[in-house]
Amino acid sequence: MFVGHYSASFLAKSLQKTIPLWLLFLAVQFVDILWAIFVLLGIEKARIVPGITASNALDLYYMPFTHSLVGAFFWSALAFRCCQFFPSLKGWRTGLLVGAAVFSHWMLDLIVHRPDLALYDNTLKMGFGMWNYRLTAFVFEIGLLIGGAILYLRTASQKGRIVVYVGLLILAQVVGTFLFPMPSSDRAAALTALFFYVIFALIAFCVEGRSGTQEAD
Repeated sequence: MFVGHYSASFLAKSLQKTIPLWLLFLAVQFVDILWAIFVLLGIEKARIVPGITASNALDLYYMPFTHSLVGAFFWSALAFRCCQFFPSLKGWRTGLLVGAAVFSHWMLDLIVHRPDLALYDNTLKMGFGMWNYRLTAFVFEIGLLIGGAILYLRTASQKGRIVVYVGLLILAQVVGTFLFPMPSSDRAAALTALFFYVIFALIAFCVEGRSGTQEAD
């Protein structure tokens, strides 16, 4: 899953206006950001297997630290704890929403991934396999994104910017699903993921503007 993860960012933002949107954009992709770093460091493993699913060619055969259920719980708890060190993020509600945003990545991945999400370590792997049906997965992902954005738009101050940004995210998903070439290696896939996650968070920062974190003041 790609831009569908950002539906959780918009949902969390609709529930707590003081959480920066850029932070939520990083939170929902935090598990994948770590995955990319771990792949580049050789800690986790992936390989290119053309046709392994209809949606992408990545065989994610070893990612126990980032994409196991236990690992996802750990990173979510860490996100909650880190929030308590910053005055603007301190508190149970904000911490829980950021932690839930991190954990939402695993829950949404469970729907689309083939059985490559371990319960713990590298065992008892799960995945419902929607990626085997490319158009269905695409529609599901775009539906999630639009649904989350609608919830946020009801109270957002920068409605026009958000609508344009959602359109950009949909375009990115169209390119990623139907036009983007197969990555040449696991490292190339990891670097591409890191690039887009950072860029999308930076755009979210610009789209929201300073007023975004003051909506509830």
